Order: sequence, then structure tokens, then C-alpha cells
Amino acid sequence: MAVSELNESLSNSMPGRWLSIVGIGEDGIEGLSPIARRLIEDANLVVGGRRHLDLADTLIRGDRLSWPSPIDGAYADILARRGEAVVVLASGDPFHFGIGKQLAALVDPDEIACVPQPSAFSLAAARMGWALQDVTTLSLHGRPLDRIIPALQPGARVLALTWDETTPAKLADLLKAREMGQSRITVLERLGGPKERARAALAESFDLDDIDPLNIVAVEVVAEAGAPFIGLAPGLDDALFESDGQLTKREVRAVTLSSLAPRRGELLWDIGLGSGSVAIEWLLRDPAMRAIGFEEDPERAARAARNAASLGVSQLEIVQGKAPKALEGLPPPDAVFVGGGLSDGVLDAVWSALKPGGRLVANAVTLEGERTLFDGFETHGGSLSRIDIARLDQVGRLHGWRPAMPITHWRVAKPEVTKP
Repeated sequence: MAVSELNESLSNSMPGRWLSIVGIGEDGIEGLSPIARRLIEDANLVVGGRRHLDLADTLIRGDRLSWPSPIDGAYADILARRGEAVVVLASGDPFHFGIGKQLAALVDPDEIACVPQPSAFSLAAARMGWALQDVTTLSLHGRPLDRIIPALQPGARVLALTWDETTPAKLADLLKAREMGQSRITVLERLGGPKERARAALAESFDLDDIDPLNIVAVEVVAEAGAPFIGLAPGLDDALFESDGQLTKREVRAVTLSSLAPRRGELLWDIGLGSGSVAIEWLLRDPAMRAIGFEEDPERAARAARNAASLGVSQLEIVQGKAPKALEGLPPPDAVFVGGGLSDGVLDAVWSALKPGGRLVANAVTLEGERTLFDGFETHGGSLSRIDIARLDQVGRLHGWRPAMPITHWRVAKPEVTKP
């Protein structure tokens, strides 16, 4: 393409787009399209990590800005150049676990031009011969290692961006601890460049060393009988939760999650967190789910945090304090579960905080708690039900049904705001 044609293409396809986000791979400028090269050459400011700036070094004519730590310290410098030609360099696809999301929250998409490269996931899937739509993809960069636990399903294939060169060995230890030592870990380093390398080992005998910090791991999950997989249905086995007895039991938990009706990206308030089982299962429904648990007892709050980490949802936010005082100043929830702490004012407070259209679910085992729920039912409507569970128990040399305490279960949706 001639220079004049290239300029015309740029002006026609990206009018008013002063901020360009250019994906660059390990092959550097050789892998860039003519348009991507021209954007970098014409930029008044080029922003990126030191590695990215080095890869594009011969094309950069304008000012350079290396990302500070934390990177949001550079946002003001970028926004100050609005209207000038600014390029942000990123790895591969900037909108797949990349900087694109953060920049799009600051700058209108109509002002952004993005020229992506193949993502690390695409390159890794190609090297492994895996169909990307059949693979679970996630990022462990800047995130706790336990985030991979829900993805460790029987026979699963997982691609995970790592934090650094230490992540593969830590992942091997996690797999061994979860009775998945026969899982195969492939470490793919510096994909797409001259230093690309792929090596594999079983988790139980993982001994790879001299791993480059820029790597992605491919995991083929193989488990021993009885390995603790996280089931996909609500109502996980009670044994998966550390508890002092303050635990919403499996059958009741399944009904409670059904009544809460989780929707992707929603925020749950769990009042009287206890062991955290309801909030944890809410978070397990989808990686985008959010939850805040409120627990007055410090030992129970710590126990809930341990349960969340062991089940791969350490993003559970825990507020130690008593409702309704502890609820103040927090983002309004899409759903609320009250499993404990039905003290005066709690239901009124959570109802006021609940978003229009949100769901409130509450369980009670005492007559006093049942009376509180009935008062709420008379005020706000919804539905009341009784959950009776009996479990098989030994009676001498024989067996019989031993009933658990019945649960009064209230669920109600807050009316939507009607438009005039």
C-alpha cells in the first residue's frame, strides 16, 4: 500500500480517534500491519511497558512514557494529550485481559482506534492444537492463584496467563494438593517471538526451571478418584466448608441460591455470613459475580475467608461488623440474603438499600425470626415457605429419619421504579 493510500485509509476509518491501542507481539515490528506501524510513527506520545517500547523502538519518533507502578499513574498524562496522536502499546489483544478495558473506561470508544494482534490465548491454543472455544481461559496475573480452582473440572483444558516465572511451580503444588498430580502442565514462553519455547511436565513431578517471566500455562486436568472438584450445580457438599456449625446446609443452600436467582455481574449482600457458603456459591456461578459478606464474629469472618480461598473465590469481600450499622456507605446490592442477624432494623435497612427489581431472601429457624419474616411478608409481599429436611440416622441396630429444624424461607422482589 502506498503512503498516500495508507493515509487515506487511516483518515477514513478512524476520524477523531486520537488514542490508538496497538497490540504488539514478541516478533516486534515485523508482526505489525502497515497501519499499526504508521500509527506508532506518527504518534506524539507512545506509552507502554519497557519491553513494548523496546520492541517498537525503531518506529517511535514522538515522546515515550513507560508505565509507572501502578499504571493508573499515567492516565492523567494520557488524557492531557487528548486531541494529539497518542499510541498505547499492549501485548497481543488489548481487549482480552489487557489495558483496553481500563482505557475504554476513561476515553469514549469513538475516540479510540484499536489494532490488535493474536492474544496469548490464541497463540497458546494454536501451539497446543486445542479449539479455543472448548478451553477455559483465565488470568492469574495480578490475581490469587486460587482463581483457577473452579476451572479444574474433570478432563478440562485450561489456559492461564501467569503472574511470573514462579506461577507454574505454584500451580503444580496446588494441583498435587487437590489430588490432581497426574495433570499435565505445559509452560509456553515468549509466544510468537524468536525465543519461543514450550515444555511440559506432570504436576506431581514438576521440575521445569529457568522459566521466562513472560509465560502462559496450559493445563490438562487429570484427577484421582475422590478429588475435590467444585460442582457446577448449587448445593455443594457441606464437607467442603470449614464450619463451627453456623452453616446453611446443602439442601437449604440450593433452595436459597435458586430464590436469589443470580444474574451475571450482580452484587450480593450476605448478612450474617457465618461460614460464607451462600456468598461463595453465589460467586461460583460466574467469574463476574460480586459479593460482600457481613459478619460480626471475627473468628467466623476469618473462617469464611479461608473457605472462599479454598473454593477459588477469594474475591469475596468481608465486612466485620453488625448490621444494619455495617451496611452504611457500601454500593447497593442486586440481591440480599439474610441468614442470620435478624435483629431490629436489618430488614428495613436492606430493603432500603436494595436496588429496584432486586431480590431479598431470608431464612429463619426461631419463632422470633419467623415472626420478623412474617411482618416483612405482610409489608412487602413475596412468598413464604417452610423447608423441612430429614436425614437418615441410626436408631440402635436399625435406621430412621431424624428431622432437622424446619426453616422458614421468605423471598421477595423489590418493585421496579415505574416511569411517569
